Amino acid sequence: MAFCNKLGSLVRQSISQNGQVPVNSMLNSIRCMSSSKLFIGGLSYGTDDQSLRDAFSSFGEVVTARVVTDRDTGRSRGFGFVDFSSEESASSALSAMDGQELQGRSVRVSYAQERTGPPRNNYSNFRGNGNFNNEGF
Repeated sequence: MAFCNKLGSLVRQSISQNGQVPVNSMLNSIRCMSSSKLFIGGLSYGTDDQSLRDAFSSFGEVVTARVVTDRDTGRSRGFGFVDFSSEESASSALSAMDGQELQGRSVRVSYAQERTGPPRNNYSNFRGNGNFNNEGF
């Protein structure tokens, strides 16, 4: 059911924008629909891993629930991921929680997509000793 709703909204949105159906978007949605991992956006900065798990555990067995934090400050970046043990649990959680309030904030729930392609910048995988005068290389 969630799949049909998602596919229908993609087609309606695309036709209203440019009169064409986005085949790549539809294929990507189909691929993501078989996932049990959800992306949760718009989280309150006070949400932690346990409160995220608690909010989604009523829909099925939560394998992992993780709020993404800033590497330097440790502060929440306002989004996270919830991985369910079954696709059905993820689908029902998506349908029920998308647009709902969680700790005072309206959250966006969608299927998580695997990261593909190169890093966002040329330095994202760089780990140096902070010494840029070629000593120690």
